[in-house]
Amino acid sequence: MQNISVNKTDICRFLELSEKYPVIDVRSPSEYLSGHIPGSINIPLFDDNERKAVGIKYKNAGRVKAILKGLELAGPSMHNKLSEAIKAATDGKLLVHCWRGGIRSEAMAWLFSLADIQTEVLEGGYKSYRNHILSSLSEKRKMIIVGGMTGSGKTHILNYLKSHNHQIIDLEGIACHKGSAFGALGQQPQPTSEHFANLLFEEWRRLDHNMPVWIEDESRNIGNVFIPDNFYNNMLEAPAIVIMMDIKTRLPRLTEEYAGYPPGLIKESILKIRKRLGGDNTADALRAVDEGRLSEAVEITLKYYDKAYMYGISRRSSKNIVYVETDTDDIGVNAGKVIDAAAILNL
Repeated sequence: MQNISVNKTDICRFLELSEKYPVIDVRSPSEYLSGHIPGSINIPLFDDNERKAVGIKYKNAGRVKAILKGLELAGPSMHNKLSEAIKAATDGKLLVHCWRGGIRSEAMAWLFSLADIQTEVLEGGYKSYRNHILSSLSEKRKMIIVGGMTGSGKTHILNYLKSHNHQIIDLEGIACHKGSAFGALGQQPQPTSEHFANLLFEEWRRLDHNMPVWIEDESRNIGNVFIPDNFYNNMLEAPAIVIMMDIKTRLPRLTEEYAGYPPGLIKESILKIRKRLGGDNTADALRAVDEGRLSEAVEITLKYYDKAYMYGISRRSSKNIVYVETDTDDIGVNAGKVIDAAAILNL
């Protein structure tokens, strides 16, 4: 296998080429599911059990024995892998990677070459991709954080800004979660934290570095997904515009939003924070749901989230915060207030 001649390219060129040619991830299915280059196609050399068996053989008997074991396991399905590659190729070309850019990607590049498919193998493999994206997500760029207590319409404001040609990143959209105990309702399954970073980078790399990007204020975790450390720390250091809206103004939107979900799911969400709500508040909220008084249940949980948010905002430097008072939940009006506040900060 070491005599196979393959074309290898660095991560920057690989990503550039990926705009035109399909990326084939030849790692095992579980590796792929844990995190992958967005848009890539998984044509694994080994399935999970085969990969484990080859690894054991390598550890116990060495490289050559492991290669023989790999050929024994993968050989019968080689025609299927090549057929998938032929279907995936664009203009007879593919981009290929494994974990470190070693024997798995080289073997598959050789296989694909039998059908006259030209391949570029990622030098350093998926590991080099991960190093690259985490380095990129650590870069300090112009951020403006849109803050505010639960129900302030922050995500709607971000979408309004996007429709008016501002750059945004919707972290909750990428994470498939709205951040609170109710955040999973109506959402697709969350990505892993690893893949969340991959998806985040996919948007991050396409932004104009000379223009600010608007991002919603978040905790370090959004549901079960964690924001990359350096990216999150940069968010904490960025200027924040915090929308101050009375709880009564926020209630109608939230009540309408959650009214479409079954009471059982609402109660499950309340129970997730029962220790923080306390026994009496939890019982009152659950009873309100049972009796069809959803607005009261939402208000009880909002009081907890308001306290938690104000504690979180206290971690920011006061000189980097502008508070915007509003008595309406009109998205256009509040987006205008946020834009005006950014102008005051010369952002």
